[in-house]
Amino acid sequence: MNDTPRDDAPEEAHRARATRQAPLSPIWVVPIVALLIGAWLVYDTYMSRGPLITLTMESADGIEAGSTLIKTRNVEIGRVESVTLSEDLSRVVLKARMTPEATPMLVEDSYFWVVKPRIGREGISGLNTVLSGAYLQLEPGESEEEARTFDVQEKPPVAPPGAEGLRINLLSRVGSSLNVGDPVTYQGFTVGRVEEATFDVETRRMHHRIFIESPYHRLVTTNTRFWTTSGIDLRLDSEGVRARLESLEAMLAGGVTFGVPEELPRGVIADPDTTFTLYADEDSAREGTFDRYLEYVLLIEDTVRGLGRGAPVEFRGVRIGTVASVPWNFTAPQPDRDARLAIPVLIRIEPQRLGIDSQTLDLDAWRERFDRLFQRGLRASLKSGNLLTGALFVDLTLDPQRAGSHAPETFAQRPVFPTTSGGLAQIQAQVTTLLDKLNALEVEPILDGLSRNLATSEAMLGEVRELTAGLQTLLDDPGTRALPGNLNSTLAALRDTLAGLSPGAPAYRDLTETLDQLERLLRDLQPSARRLGDAPGALLFDRLDAADPVPRAPTDRTSP
Repeated sequence: MNDTPRDDAPEEAHRARATRQAPLSPIWVVPIVALLIGAWLVYDTYMSRGPLITLTMESADGIEAGSTLIKTRNVEIGRVESVTLSEDLSRVVLKARMTPEATPMLVEDSYFWVVKPRIGREGISGLNTVLSGAYLQLEPGESEEEARTFDVQEKPPVAPPGAEGLRINLLSRVGSSLNVGDPVTYQGFTVGRVEEATFDVETRRMHHRIFIESPYHRLVTTNTRFWTTSGIDLRLDSEGVRARLESLEAMLAGGVTFGVPEELPRGVIADPDTTFTLYADEDSAREGTFDRYLEYVLLIEDTVRGLGRGAPVEFRGVRIGTVASVPWNFTAPQPDRDARLAIPVLIRIEPQRLGIDSQTLDLDAWRERFDRLFQRGLRASLKSGNLLTGALFVDLTLDPQRAGSHAPETFAQRPVFPTTSGGLAQIQAQVTTLLDKLNALEVEPILDGLSRNLATSEAMLGEVRELTAGLQTLLDDPGTRALPGNLNSTLAALRDTLAGLSPGAPAYRDLTETLDQLERLLRDLQPSARRLGDAPGALLFDRLDAADPVPRAPTDRTSP
C-alpha cells in the first residue's frame, strides 16, 4: 500500500472551488422560459376547457367524432369528441366537449336535437346541412339544476321551455292518430301543437301533451271540449247531410281542435297540466257534455235495421236523448208479456239538452215525471229519419188511447220504456189488411163483367175500323181530293168580290152615293109620315079642320 500523498490533489481542489464559484451560464435561460410557457399554456388550455357532457340517442346517423358541432342560435358551443355504443348495444353514447360559455345552459330541461335535412308538413328545413353536415342543436332550459347527461331527440321541440302559453294533458281511447307536431286549431286557426304522444299499457289509453301558445291559451276553460279532426268530415245519417272542412294541414295530417259547447257556460281559464278527455269527433264531444241522464230499455218488436248507436231520441221534433246501444244485453230474460222475441235497445234521456243546468238537475224528479207520462200514454216508436240511407230514430209521442194502460216492467235492472208499432209496421199492417180484403172479393162475377165489357169493346173497335175504312174511301175519292182546289177557287172569287167593295172601289162609291140619296129621301118623307100618323085622312082631304060641306042640287044652267 502506497501512503505517499498524490501530487495533483491541490490542483483538483482548486478546480472544484473554481467550479462552485463560476456563475450560471445564459444558455439555460431559454429552456427554462420555454418550460414555463408550456406549463402556462397547458394550464390555460385546461382552465379554458368547458365541461364534458354525455349525450345518448337512438342512431348516430350523420354524427362524426371530432367534426360534428353543437350549436345554439347558430353559434358553436361544443364539439363531439367520441361516438360509442352503450353497454347493452341499444343506444349510441356521445361524448362532447362544451365551451365554458355553454356551462350555464347545461340544465335539466335543456333540449338537444339533430339538425339535418327534413321534409315535413311544415315545409323543408335543414338545407344548410347538405354541404356542412348534420350538427346538434341546443335549446337552453330554465331549470336551476345542472346536468351533464342528456337525451338527443330526433325532432326539434314544439315550443321552447320558456315559451308563454299553456301545457295540458289529453286522454283518449286507442285508435287516435295524433303524432308529435300535429296542429291544435281553434275554429280553423292553428294555436298550438302536440308535444308528446304515448300509450299507457295499463289503462289502454293514449296520453297526449299539447302546448297552446299565448294569448290563445285563454280560450281553454274548464268547460272546453277537445276532439280530433280529420280534415274532411262528411256524414249522411238520420239528421241529413253534414260536411265539415278543416285547414289544409289538418286535412293532410289530422290534428286537435277544441271549443265550448253552446249548452254550457264559458267557465274559468284552465290551470296548467289540467287533464281533458279527447273525443273522436265534435258530436262525441258534445255528447260528453250530457253526463247526467236516465236510462231506459226499449223492447222493439219491429225491425231495428237502420237504427244505430248515437241515433237521436226526439219528442215532437226536439231531441231529448240518445240511443246508447243496439242491441243491448240481448241474452237477458225478457218480460213474459208477449210470445214474440223483442230486440232490447238502450236509450238515454238527457234533460241537459233542454238547457237545464247540471247543478240544479234532479234525476229522481225527472224519472217520476216520465212515470206519469207513461200513464198518460207516452210511447216510443221507430221512424225513418232519412229516406236515402234508411236511418231510423226514436220518436216519443203521446197516445191518449193508451192512457192508463201502462204496467211498469224492468229488463236487466233497467226500467222498460213502453213502445208502439212504428210507421213501417203500420204500413205493413195496412198492406196486409188490403191484401185480406182483396182475397175476400168475389172475383168470378168481376171477371164475367170484364169479359162482357171486352166483347163490347171488341165490337166497338170493329165499328170503328169500318168507319175508318169508309173515311179512307171517302178521302181516296177524286172529288174529295178536288174539294180543296174548288174551295181555294171560291175563296179567291170571294176575295175579288170583297176587293170590289173596298172603300176605293167604284162600286163602293156608287153604293155610298145611293145610300146618301136614300137618306135624304127618308128625311124628306119624315114630315109626311109624321102627318099621316097624326091624321090618316090627310091623304084624301086637304084640311081636316074645315066645315062639313052642304049638299046642293045641281043647277040647270039651261033654264031661263
